[in-house]
Amino acid sequence: MAAFRTTIAHGDHDHIEEGEGASNEAIDSVLWAHILIQSLAWGVLFPTGMVLGLVRNRWHVPMQTVASVLAIVGYFLGHAHKGRQFAANVHSSFATWLMLMLITQVVLGVYLKLHLEKGFLGRIRKWQVRAHGVLGALIPVAAWVQMLLGGIASQGFCRGDHLGQCLAHFIMGSAFVAYGIILTILLLCGQGWLARSGRSQEFYDSIIITIWGFINTFTEHRWGGPWVANDLQHTSMGIIWWAAGLVGIWLSRDRAGRPKRNLVPAIVILMTGWAMSAHPQDLEVSTKIHTVFGYTLMAAGLARMVEISFVLKDKLAPDQTADIDSEINSFQYLPPFLLYASGFLFMGATEEQMEILHEHHVTHVSYVLILYSISFLMFLFVLMLLHLYSAGKEAGGTHILPTIKPSNDEPSGLNGRPRVPNAADRQARDAQEFELEGLINDEEEIGKGQPNVPVH
Repeated sequence: MAAFRTTIAHGDHDHIEEGEGASNEAIDSVLWAHILIQSLAWGVLFPTGMVLGLVRNRWHVPMQTVASVLAIVGYFLGHAHKGRQFAANVHSSFATWLMLMLITQVVLGVYLKLHLEKGFLGRIRKWQVRAHGVLGALIPVAAWVQMLLGGIASQGFCRGDHLGQCLAHFIMGSAFVAYGIILTILLLCGQGWLARSGRSQEFYDSIIITIWGFINTFTEHRWGGPWVANDLQHTSMGIIWWAAGLVGIWLSRDRAGRPKRNLVPAIVILMTGWAMSAHPQDLEVSTKIHTVFGYTLMAAGLARMVEISFVLKDKLAPDQTADIDSEINSFQYLPPFLLYASGFLFMGATEEQMEILHEHHVTHVSYVLILYSISFLMFLFVLMLLHLYSAGKEAGGTHILPTIKPSNDEPSGLNGRPRVPNAADRQARDAQEFELEGLINDEEEIGKGQPNVPVH
């Protein structure tokens, strides 16, 4: 972000007071149109189009075309507004890179749609397919960053002395939201992938916790300098993350070497929430918001402990797709949602945001309810996308997936006919969600001129 500070942003800087990131004028209708159009294109249509592409739905191309047109229109509206003006900011600079990603994605999509498979173009096609898939997955993440940067730029936040704590809040808050999204994906569509990986969910969680702990240990304090403010608390939090993470990795297998669930990641989340609930703040409203954030994070850790110990009754993680239990207990939706809520609460608790609440006498109760409402909407959107993915696989994408063969000790069906797949079979089959081959055309999967049969 510091590297982008020298970038010249659009707008008339004469109305911006020295040291401020934005002028005092109101946001005009053109800028509001830019915000709404870009939010629709990047926040809703592109992720939906990505899911449609994964299941080879015929609406994938129309959806992405509409989103691309709206994104281009919104891009130019962002440079045509009056009213509030802005100093040099990262949002303006990153927009160029995001549009370059979009242009590259569109070019790759058109190229793949033309089916140019002769000579050199045919030899590089598989790499083009993978690039299209990877870029398609990266664009929603980049769009999330850009939307956050847009919100920050619109208020002139995160400049000068506020930059460090602002980065910490938005990075960690986004990480909690991402963690919640990943847990939702694994709960609804990812059990087969975990079974094929031969690892428990806590193995991967503990690796991330360990890495993040090492990073926090050496970045939360300027080593060699004096210990100030909350340096010691942040650093000690990093230490317990990597220390506990190593234990979580060790416990992710039982004595027989099978993948095993454990409570260590949940304990880390709970203790992090406890530490943040007692984080000293300058303003009363900030103290209350951080307390609610800490309690929410503690609830997420506690809920996951209850899920593993009492809902799932500490059973071994499946190491074969046939062992997957298709039934999802309603309680299992609680830990992911609480992580969404924790993320939005933390992103909404920066120093400058708290100062605005204090100046306008907004109570922490009203603010928390708004952030929880946003969390519910985000959770709903993710659930809808995952349902769209699963329904798409059921309706039209099953021909590209492996057939479910019965195990040696499992009967095929009456009179030798294939048995009807049950819910566990469908979940195992749907477990291909992490594979980019979902974007490859039928001709590439089954071979040119070959019958349309399942690939094993």
